[in-house]
Amino acid sequence: MTTEATRRRPGTPCWVSLMVHGLDATQDFYRELFGWEFVPGPQPLGPYVRALLDGKEVAGIGQLPPDRHLPIAWTTYMASDDVDETAEQIRMCGGTIGVGPLDAADAGRLVIAADPEGAVFGVWQAAAHTGTALFGTHGTPVWNELMTRETAAVGKFYQSVFGYDLEPVVSADFDYLTLHLDNRPVASIHGVGHTLPRDRGSHWMTYFEVEDPDGIAATVVDLGGHVVREPCEGTSGRLATVADPEGAVFTVVRTARQD
Repeated sequence: MTTEATRRRPGTPCWVSLMVHGLDATQDFYRELFGWEFVPGPQPLGPYVRALLDGKEVAGIGQLPPDRHLPIAWTTYMASDDVDETAEQIRMCGGTIGVGPLDAADAGRLVIAADPEGAVFGVWQAAAHTGTALFGTHGTPVWNELMTRETAAVGKFYQSVFGYDLEPVVSADFDYLTLHLDNRPVASIHGVGHTLPRDRGSHWMTYFEVEDPDGIAATVVDLGGHVVREPCEGTSGRLATVADPEGAVFTVVRTARQD
């Protein structure tokens, strides 16, 4: 278990957040699943809470206005030293800005954007709130991966915006890029071609560390969610992809370092 309380290098995934219709019910779901507790957070876009483990902030959940029928999905936020400048770079590289730039009280400044393939992501300029503050234990974000049709063009977009070094997997049947900053892997892009879900399109996937992916998958069903991909062994450990009761999809994984 590690903690993090400093500003991240620009481009580093630093926070994950979810916007839902039923804020109270969603809190109940993740409280039972991960043991999260909740405290109020800044509310520039409406009611919003931060999830805590051991008193450390690990994720955010907000409530959508009743008339906003947007896809319910976890959003990955990348760190920036200047959100306004990053927003302009996103536009210049073919992306779009959906929200912001705007201030989140004294916590920081944010943008919600989409890459050229339509995958939504956030950008966070830290002030009082530096992002996820706990890693390596049950219920904490451990990885972020972009699921898209192919990696080449969109990889260049993220490289241009955030300065990543791209490390491709050399394989005729596996389209995969790892994004590096300072020689350290921070995220990945997985090109899945025609198997990309039509109802979701390109999207960022949040991975949460858990002690027992099989047990978590069963609990998700008990709590009103469903299993998207049954538990199996992956390159990073045993994992399962699940969805909460409002349909937000995420992956739970027991990484090899826990074995």
